[in-house]
Amino acid sequence: MTDDKLKPLREQIDAIDAQILDLLNRRALIAQQVGHVKAETNAPVFRPEREAQVLRSVADRNPGPLDAGDIQTIFREIMSSCRALERRVNVAYLGPVGTFSEQAVYQQFGHAVEGMPCVSIDEVFRAVEAGTADFGVVPLENSTEGAINRTLDLLLQTTLSISGEISIPIHHSLMSRSGSMEGIKRVCAHSQALAQCQAWLNQHYPNIERQAVASNGEAARIAGDDPTAAAIAGEIAGKKYALGVVQAHVQDDPHNRTRFVVIGRMQPAPSGKDHTSLVLAVPNKAGAVYNMLAPLASHGVSMTRFESRPARMGTWEYYFYVDIEGHAQDEKVATALAELKLNAAFFKVLGSYPFGL
Repeated sequence: MTDDKLKPLREQIDAIDAQILDLLNRRALIAQQVGHVKAETNAPVFRPEREAQVLRSVADRNPGPLDAGDIQTIFREIMSSCRALERRVNVAYLGPVGTFSEQAVYQQFGHAVEGMPCVSIDEVFRAVEAGTADFGVVPLENSTEGAINRTLDLLLQTTLSISGEISIPIHHSLMSRSGSMEGIKRVCAHSQALAQCQAWLNQHYPNIERQAVASNGEAARIAGDDPTAAAIAGEIAGKKYALGVVQAHVQDDPHNRTRFVVIGRMQPAPSGKDHTSLVLAVPNKAGAVYNMLAPLASHGVSMTRFESRPARMGTWEYYFYVDIEGHAQDEKVATALAELKLNAAFFKVLGSYPFGL
């Protein structure tokens, strides 16, 4: 009786799947034509503002019952596969395989890319600067522990621009080869991850050594090789290195998130919903910071982030990392930035890019 009811429904699904397959390939053929046009003008394969517009559009038009986020995931992979018909994009990230940085790569670009794991954030920047990678993905800030200082320093120095942002939830798991803490002498993780799990570790394993390593993926690799080491990492990394979960969700903040940025030589056009990132410095005098930022308020430009970083010149001066809403080409933003530049001792636009989905 159940089969009799399911058979016509399955036949409908099969017919719809055939239509979907036909439409996907029709879309791919048109994408190939787009690629030919781009090749004639040497236009970039990946246009973050265009893909952001497509993803927003399908979410807005989605009538359900599928969740808008799930629809965006499907369309992101469709665009990724169609883009790969032109050329697979190379993306460097903080490795090894299994890190949250790799997860951020796929959330931004889809899976039809060539991922390039790097041993450090510095190496990610170098790979993109040298042209070995088209783009890089690096962590910028964590909702619990704040800015990733090495990324801020390198953004100040580089000629690359920010062309995208990704925000992902960070769920840390404590893992080991055996899936238990028996015989474990050290817990390995990136320094940020150790800080994000400090209270939990203090409560449950206060006497076990904590070792900071280059990444959580590297911590998982170490734990996979050493039965006396445990790792704090994402479960993707745990599966990669055949680790058992001792305890999931050991981060102190259940809403812990990390924001990543895409770096490259591309400068995206306005997408309609953008961020612009800046680095500023001011003369060391009373009211200098207030006067520097006044043009943002006077032109109605919202500031979403303000971070200070020592200039390391021995004079106790600071660089200020600022995020604002809007694109540098938007009229009111352009006007505000022009005035702001006049008041700043140092001024650098790190990039204008689509708001993270």
